[in-house]
Amino acid sequence: MNIALVTGSAGLIGSESVAFFADKFDLVVGIDNNMRQYFFGTDGNTEWNRNRIQEKYSNYVHRSADIRSVEELDVIFREYGADVKLIVHTAAQPSHDWAAREPFTDFSVNANGTLNLLEMTRQHCPEAVFIFTSTNKVYGDNPNYLPLVELENRWEIAEDHAYYANGIDEHLSLDHTKHSLFGASKVAADILVQEYGRYFGMKTGIFRGGCLTGPNHSGAQLHGFLSYLMKCAITGNQYTIFGYKGKQVRDNIHAHDLVNMFWHFYQAPRAGEVYNAGGGRFANVSMLEAIKFCEEISGNKMNYTYSDTNRIGDHIWYVSDLSKFKAHYPGWNWTYDIHATLVEIHDGIAERLRLA
Repeated sequence: MNIALVTGSAGLIGSESVAFFADKFDLVVGIDNNMRQYFFGTDGNTEWNRNRIQEKYSNYVHRSADIRSVEELDVIFREYGADVKLIVHTAAQPSHDWAAREPFTDFSVNANGTLNLLEMTRQHCPEAVFIFTSTNKVYGDNPNYLPLVELENRWEIAEDHAYYANGIDEHLSLDHTKHSLFGASKVAADILVQEYGRYFGMKTGIFRGGCLTGPNHSGAQLHGFLSYLMKCAITGNQYTIFGYKGKQVRDNIHAHDLVNMFWHFYQAPRAGEVYNAGGGRFANVSMLEAIKFCEEISGNKMNYTYSDTNRIGDHIWYVSDLSKFKAHYPGWNWTYDIHATLVEIHDGIAERLRLA
């Protein structure tokens, strides 16, 4: 039997992984205990998404386990053993603002939880491919020291710095910078996954995501930029822009496109490889530009305010350079641009609000 195991299976990338791999594996085992609701309250509740995938995919099995508990994980890994061929680890505390509230919780979920999963994999299914969703926050504030110019609606890289024309690649330093506690815990996990590949020869891949998005995101104020923005556009709830004149830029990758990257890696895995994973030059947007898109798609005027105080560890301009991944896996490409993604997000949120 071939089994895919997905942590954070009721979240955005986890549920997309379940959907993507359901017809490629005999069984998909999901691990998710809805800690997102603990992190972000009602907006973060993923129970609706867990119910959706349980109803839709007959070969999906859900386990409400805590990745911080070796004992709980050991039960699952012992049950499925070497039949597990793929682990997609998406479970995380994903907000740098929230991490400062409970540093022990943040680190135990992001770093210790990742170590637990790596060790369970090494003990029970060492030949499995292990995919980790890292973050561009491992680079800390270093992107903010790139040569940037201010345009009418966005910040952009200076034209005379051709090296960054396609975005930020994997050679940007992780050192000598402020990360936020969230960024630090993800750095620890990122390096652990690399080391299990390089030291133990395991098939581990690290994907440093920019903004990960899609219609099944339980967006909240502290995490889930496009999803929460569109939710505010639909409901009329007030949205707050934090700093940088609303011109901060993010690249956004649709969950399907990211999971398709995982699939390509699974078919030709490497040991301890690191990839930046985002929308790149194909799909990026500033806050002001995103607000305009949301207004056009929803037909509503956004209710938003501006705060001069930017979030600690926030990036002014971040666009991922995916040249390395595309060189290794030339059969992969993006399929969702910003507008197509936002239309899907709008329709998904509108449907859930209608059914609520």
